[in-house]
Amino acid sequence: MHVHILGICGTFMGGIALLARANGHIVTGQDANVYPPMSTQLEEQGIQLIQGFDFDSIKQLNPDVVIIGNALSRGNPAVEYVLEQNIPYTSGAQWLAENILQQRWVLAVAGTHGKTTTSSMLVWILEYAGLAPGFLIGGVPENFGVSARNGDLPFFVVEADEYDTAFFDKRSKFVHYHPRTVILNNLEFDHADIFEDLNAIKKQFHHLVRTVPGNGLLIYPSEDCSLNDVLEMGCWSQKEHYSSSNTDNSWSVKLLDKHHEVPCEEGVSADGSTFEVFWNHQSQGIVKWELLGLHNVNNAIVAIAAARHAGVPVKYAIEALAEFKNVKRRMEVKGVENNVTVYDDFAHHPTAIATTIDGLRRKIGNKQRIIAILEPRSNTMKMQIHNETLPASLDQADSVYIYLPDDNETKFSDMLELLGKKGHGYNDIEQMLKDIHIAVKPGDHLLVMSNGGFCGIHQKLLDGLKRLSED
Repeated sequence: MHVHILGICGTFMGGIALLARANGHIVTGQDANVYPPMSTQLEEQGIQLIQGFDFDSIKQLNPDVVIIGNALSRGNPAVEYVLEQNIPYTSGAQWLAENILQQRWVLAVAGTHGKTTTSSMLVWILEYAGLAPGFLIGGVPENFGVSARNGDLPFFVVEADEYDTAFFDKRSKFVHYHPRTVILNNLEFDHADIFEDLNAIKKQFHHLVRTVPGNGLLIYPSEDCSLNDVLEMGCWSQKEHYSSSNTDNSWSVKLLDKHHEVPCEEGVSADGSTFEVFWNHQSQGIVKWELLGLHNVNNAIVAIAAARHAGVPVKYAIEALAEFKNVKRRMEVKGVENNVTVYDDFAHHPTAIATTIDGLRRKIGNKQRIIAILEPRSNTMKMQIHNETLPASLDQADSVYIYLPDDNETKFSDMLELLGKKGHGYNDIEQMLKDIHIAVKPGDHLLVMSNGGFCGIHQKLLDGLKRLSED
């Protein structure tokens, strides 16, 4: 069968493409925005990519079915052609459910933040235990080098997104997956382009909870009020929670000094690189790994819990995390020039931005500077939903450079005012680069945060730093 994918370079749809090809289908695709890592991954797998959404490509290819991504809507030339010609079409989530997830033990990772990283941890733990799981993740885990694979029966890990399914199916993607094990990482307001308020998102999460069987398991943080609201709407499955305190039927952690393995509450030594795991008051072992930040510690705990539900002893999960490599674009070091480190991170929500900066600050201490470089590219950001909360999330950065193309500088003027002297807004990226290179000093850390390609800024920063060192 020839499967043609519209919006193929999105992380989710790119994974669908890999799974379809692995199942013996001919796969082609179109997209308007093609950039790494997804474009590189698809090309390496021999999948033909077509730039743009002209309908002539579909006409020439004559596919058996078209999978339409949720970024496409009525009025798109390719979409209109599919409808007019009565070509069979479906959504990515529906195709996944019908062609891959049947008869699988699905482990779904949902939440506003941390889905990709947590999914990657869970997949790696299952892999380390010899279970060879299938997976579809909204990023490229370094331990695997691809965002999706079929794997062996029965286990399949899926990053369970609450975003809508397609223009013709406004339910959240995750209601299609029918998981047995569910991680609910957290719940905050996001995706303001499709959800009118937080209650609308809670309702979708409740729909997910309703699909979990009685012998299934829900894992969640007990301190998250929004998730507690969701579960109070009804829950028919087993539950395990994690919390800051050691209670019955709960998971918890104790941050340790990475040098002496003693408890610590604050300071650089409590950077999350070493922590002790507890289940039902009992110590399960100590994790020593490459990742930083309390948010990643929390991600690890729920991944351990989910793997345990699938039969993996906690001690093996702890061993696996010691060899875990983070996902691309999650605090990924892009290079070091002139003693300045450039990072790439996907953070695009105030909470994710705050936790990312906090993790870096705990690692480097207060003597070195963090220069945050942000592209507020998500639809929610563009709608100025986070204008009041974003400045506080950047508190631990020493200076902040924000790329605001077109008329966005006016839209974000109140946010820039709240940032004060350390905030700088630009609609000209070349001017922004020049000013950063003037301000940067050896020992600085340049933290680039965007959910898009950001005009290739990472390499431009490194090239400019190299020139500075040569002058």
